[in-house]
Amino acid sequence: MIPPETIVYRPNVAAILQRENGDIFVAERINIKGAWQFPQGGIDEGENAETALFRELEEEIGVKREMLQIIQRRDGYRYAFTKGRLKYGIYGGQEQAYFLCGFSGADIDFNLDATHREFAGFRWIKPADFDLDWVPKFKRQVYRQVMLDFFGIDLA
Repeated sequence: MIPPETIVYRPNVAAILQRENGDIFVAERINIKGAWQFPQGGIDEGENAETALFRELEEEIGVKREMLQIIQRRDGYRYAFTKGRLKYGIYGGQEQAYFLCGFSGADIDFNLDATHREFAGFRWIKPADFDLDWVPKFKRQVYRQVMLDFFGIDLA
């Protein structure tokens, strides 16, 4: 196992889309049935976190910037990949900036085939209904902290 202090973390953004009624968007990974998560992706060279957020949302779920309003941002969420796995040969984990975004569109505004399909489907849930079993064990502490920080909900 790589000691945490030697891991190079890839800069990453993640988005929690929220409807006016408080429901949040989760998407099921196309390659792992039952694995639900928030859209996320890397920050490319020359991008800031906000630019990466809007690019990733358009690429992954087809949502346009005009339908989104950033409500809150929190930084510093980290997780290491399992078994010493490296992404792009150098990153042993990800450090995420999470954004809570108001969503003003409708379900018809989502296009999961916008670029390369990552999700099989999506749904809206109450924040308290998020199930930590939906995410891999190495990401659970981040999701637990995110739900606590943004919604005051302890999923433990």
